[in-house]
Amino acid sequence: MKSVIGRYHKAKEEQQQQQQITSPTSEVKFWQREAAMLKQQLQSMQENHRQMMGEELSGLSVQDLQVMENQLEMSIRNIRTKKGNVIQHENMELCNKVNQVSEENRQLYKQVYGMREAADSPTNRNNMFLTNGLSSIRRDDPHPHPDTIHLQLSQPTEQSTNLGLQLH
Repeated sequence: MKSVIGRYHKAKEEQQQQQQITSPTSEVKFWQREAAMLKQQLQSMQENHRQMMGEELSGLSVQDLQVMENQLEMSIRNIRTKKGNVIQHENMELCNKVNQVSEENRQLYKQVYGMREAADSPTNRNNMFLTNGLSSIRRDDPHPHPDTIHLQLSQPTEQSTNLGLQLH
């Protein structure tokens, strides 16, 4: 282990000496070459981007267009796969939340109204529960909740049967 560390320190010292020896003009030339190379890469990427967006396609051969089409189709497949995975994951999370809320609802129902077996006994058959999934009320509760709404069916009225469009 000590030999590896020693070689590392020696290589580091040699690198520092090399950097001190290099002249400022050679360093400037290095950075000029580096800047020119990066500028060329940028132009190439910009041209490729324009072509992928459907611009400046006149100079491309049929084979080049076919290659570009294949690349785009592969990209679309990857995007759709990723989208499907994200949707599937979100769907699973929503199902878990629905199950959790349903279980909480069952627990609250048991806490408020007790066990269902008591409601199914022969003496309580007339006390059937009406449920809509969110609340429950008894049909013949002698002390209904003050906010309870009682609904009844009624015959249609003349006004409700003439709700069509009228032309003037």
